[in-house]
Amino acid sequence: MTQLASRQANLGTETAFETLAKAKELERQGKSIIHLEIGEPDFDTPLHIRDAAKKALDDGFTHYGPSAGQLELREAIAKHQTERQGYEISSDNVIVTPGGKPVMFFTIMALIEEGDEVIYPNPGFPIYESMIRYMGGTPVPMQLNEDTGYNADVDNLNSLVTPRTKLMIVNSPNNPCGSVIPEPDLRRLAEIAIDNDIIVMADEIYKDMYYGDQEHVSITKFPGLRERTVILDGFSKSYAMTGWRLGYGVFPDFLVEPVVRLMTNSVSCTSVFSQMAAIAALEGPQDSVGMMMEEFTKRRDLVVAGLNSLPGITCPEPKGAFYAFPNIKGTGLSSKEFAEKAMYEAGVALLAGTAFGSFGDGYVRISFANSQDNLREAIHRLETIL
Repeated sequence: MTQLASRQANLGTETAFETLAKAKELERQGKSIIHLEIGEPDFDTPLHIRDAAKKALDDGFTHYGPSAGQLELREAIAKHQTERQGYEISSDNVIVTPGGKPVMFFTIMALIEEGDEVIYPNPGFPIYESMIRYMGGTPVPMQLNEDTGYNADVDNLNSLVTPRTKLMIVNSPNNPCGSVIPEPDLRRLAEIAIDNDIIVMADEIYKDMYYGDQEHVSITKFPGLRERTVILDGFSKSYAMTGWRLGYGVFPDFLVEPVVRLMTNSVSCTSVFSQMAAIAALEGPQDSVGMMMEEFTKRRDLVVAGLNSLPGITCPEPKGAFYAFPNIKGTGLSSKEFAEKAMYEAGVALLAGTAFGSFGDGYVRISFANSQDNLREAIHRLETIL
């Protein structure tokens, strides 16, 4: 019998998709399910972006393109990032990928060898830890604490650094917690990276999703970080384009050629007509982003108030993204027990906090990318089982 490579045992998963599949099966059996598990905006991709894709198909953008991405899109991304970050970014440093995950994959694959250590947020996006382990690296969790607004205690972060520390991952706004790293803490993380010669991967996929008058601050604004930071970004969240599979990385010079080679060896290139539509996303009207966040603000307020009204649950207010990460310890249930009870008894699909790492125990993640009516009904259903 054929044996799998041993490294396959190190490969994790993304529980959101597994839970979605289970929820869909329950729906096929006739059960009513409210979907709060999957992390995607429930809005349609704006019309002008869809029209641009159709035009690109008619114009013949149906062939292979450069592994790094279409020059027209890379230039548009460089302009967009230059305006957002406040310093000049060259299209030469931009690589377009089929979704944001390849930026994580390729960065870790290009950098991490057996025994190298990677500091990453926990609770955090599960693919970070999965890919670190898959490449033979040692994941070093940077605990995000509820009492510090789901941020790390940066004063103690030096204790995680060793001579084997090669990479540090930061994610703000954060999935699953909806937290935002305060600028002084971001500065301290930058100093730690410089002092210890650590490469940084800044997952900024939610950079357009802040509440109130907050504005995005990238770790690359601090001295010495541009030359050692990979910025991960894309179109899925800001433009409701999850199914288009369009992401990109802004890479420091020394990583560009190795990552382009990884692109060539894996997927050849990203869908070309989709890339032409992405230009329309960046250069076209931006009002859809603002309208989406106005609606998410209403949903956030509804969900936070609703969760805090339930016995045994407390829920801090998310500062960004579209996730709530309530503390459910007062219910007497574990994260897994709560998630299973919610789905199978109440018909509410959500994720156990442990899907995002060991420090997520006692919490659950709720994506409020659903209608206000459905969110109200979800709170009511949870109330009935509590």
